[in-house]
Amino acid sequence: MTERKVINKYYPPDFDPSKLPRLKLSKNRQFNVRIMAPCNMKCNTCGEYIYKGKKFNSRQETVDGETYIGLRIYRFYIKCPRCMSEITFKTNLVEMDYDLENGATRNFQAVRLAEMEADRQEEAKLEEEKSNPMIALERRTEDSRREMDKLEQLEELRDLNMRQATVDHDEVIRLALEKEVQEAIQQQRNQDEEDEAFVR
Repeated sequence: MTERKVINKYYPPDFDPSKLPRLKLSKNRQFNVRIMAPCNMKCNTCGEYIYKGKKFNSRQETVDGETYIGLRIYRFYIKCPRCMSEITFKTNLVEMDYDLENGATRNFQAVRLAEMEADRQEEAKLEEEKSNPMIALERRTEDSRREMDKLEQLEELRDLNMRQATVDHDEVIRLALEKEVQEAIQQQRNQDEEDEAFVR
């Protein structure tokens, strides 16, 4: 009886792999892949809302003539689950997101808009520093002042640790015992005074 899960296959002695016929595949052929919707969108044909994360069987292809720093950009074709019209979107590597091309419109996303605005403000700030040397100088002086403050705090902590490291434990125990004895004597005096006041 033959083995069901074959690990090694038999190759005859006269086998020549160079004689195998080569598959002639097109350079930009499409693959069937299972993907999730990258964002909330609305179908332009029927008005169906497609939420982010809905799974689709899609066709994937490489976009001709478009790259970003040498990386390929992919286009995906999905079908609306209600009207079966085609929706296409492609990867946007600049913003690390996806761009809807046709068939649907993207729903408004406040979080994405806020992130883009924060990035824009940061870029404007850096550009202003590059163009205005006084602002760059102020920022450098502020950074150096902050660094000096941190160094001073670090020195203070080191001094404190050094003082605590050179503590004489016997002296600490003696002082604690003396304090306890003084408290006991004071308590005895207070008790005696209360007794005398009670007797009178």
